[in-house]
Amino acid sequence: MSDPQYARNAHHPQYPGLHTAETVPQGVYGPPEAYGGDPYPYAQPYVDAHVNPYVNPYAHPYDLPYPHPYADGCPPEAHEPVLPRQTGTATLVAPPPAVLADLPTATLVDVPAAPRAGAGHRAGRRRRARYAERPDSPVRRLLPQALVVAFLAGGTTAFVAEDKAVELTVDGTPRTLHTFADDVTELLAEEGVEVGAHDVVVPGPGTGLGDGEEIEVRYGRPLRLTLDGERHEVWTTERTVEGALRQLGVRAEGAYLSAARSRRIGREGLALDVRTERSVTVMADGRARTVRTNAATVREAVEEAGITLRGQDTTSVPPDSFPRDGQTVTVLRITGGREVREEPVPFVVRRVADPTQFKGTEVVEQTGQPGLRRVTYSLRTVNGVRLKPRRVRAEVVRAPRAQVVKVGTRPLPASGHGADGLDWQGLAACESGGRPDAVDPSGTYGGLYQFDTRTWHSLGGSGRPQDAPAAEQTYRAKKLYTRRGASPWPHCGARLHG
Repeated sequence: MSDPQYARNAHHPQYPGLHTAETVPQGVYGPPEAYGGDPYPYAQPYVDAHVNPYVNPYAHPYDLPYPHPYADGCPPEAHEPVLPRQTGTATLVAPPPAVLADLPTATLVDVPAAPRAGAGHRAGRRRRARYAERPDSPVRRLLPQALVVAFLAGGTTAFVAEDKAVELTVDGTPRTLHTFADDVTELLAEEGVEVGAHDVVVPGPGTGLGDGEEIEVRYGRPLRLTLDGERHEVWTTERTVEGALRQLGVRAEGAYLSAARSRRIGREGLALDVRTERSVTVMADGRARTVRTNAATVREAVEEAGITLRGQDTTSVPPDSFPRDGQTVTVLRITGGREVREEPVPFVVRRVADPTQFKGTEVVEQTGQPGLRRVTYSLRTVNGVRLKPRRVRAEVVRAPRAQVVKVGTRPLPASGHGADGLDWQGLAACESGGRPDAVDPSGTYGGLYQFDTRTWHSLGGSGRPQDAPAAEQTYRAKKLYTRRGASPWPHCGARLHG
């Protein structure tokens, strides 16, 4: 001790054995003899409390005023029992009900109203007797605290029962939370997690929560997928290309992917081109070759089969089309060239009405002339078989000239005035064999009745007689008969009369 007063009084004759007394546990009073000497060295005669109201007649002899090295008269630890000091973190536990039931019941002690002389000695003895009779006083002092702890523990238990520790994983990021939410929907609202129509929550919204529950939120991502040439707009909750293909059931073994399998898919989505592996059979030069390919076009698949297209070679399906699984493609070996031909262009016939001619009479005023056209053809041989030439170009070298024909519109006369009853059919059979367009070997006479051109024109005919209708020829023959009789037909005229 560094107190100078304590140092001066350490060996004072009034304090015998103060530091040589037996050490007792902290918080338990020991008898005064334990400190050496007379138990009440400073006891004084009875003082009437009514004379000096500031003196407590029931005070412990150690508490009476006397010179003492301590300011308040005695060491602080001697005033009141103190529990042993605890270290570490204290945990308050309510004592079991059995312990509370076994605790002794408090005993009321009568305090005399006015102490007599020597009461200080007797009070000290009674006090020492009471301490000796109650060895469990520390437990009794803990009783109020235990009751408070028990009350608090009951409320804390109910509080803790509502608290739940859950693991919430949002888009692959887990975290452990303590929550009082009753279900998944309430928990997501507390944490500010918004879900849309394409998002997935496991377990589903509205599911009740329990301690240790695991909740996972997977956000949806738009995927613009082109699968084997066909475009699709789909949604996936996977965060990588490989996971999305697995979720969509796309066979990725041997497939072509426009993005790496490990590439992450952001919330904004991804455009992905996938060509799965297919089996294609290529027929070429009399042989069949089957390949497994993820080619984008038939041309690429043919090249992977080791076949080269040369010149005009092509395939049975468009070379730029997408090859399908199980498809058979035939290579067409094409050879050929071009050929130029000259072809006639037919002329047109234009008919013009002529009122000077009898009906049924047609006279060619302008002879038609065909034109000339030059045509270019493509000649092809496919796998050794020659195909029909295909016209690829045409040009007119000479234009055709139209033929003009005059058609008579004049009405025919009613009869030949005396010649109607004759056998004109017999005469025609004799002269021309009954052919209206007959012409003699010299070319001078023509028609049914073998008119010469001069005579024909004198009778009102036009053109050549063999070009006129049979009715007009007969009409002109009757007219000639009325003029000259049967003399124009010296050999066959007799046939007119049978």
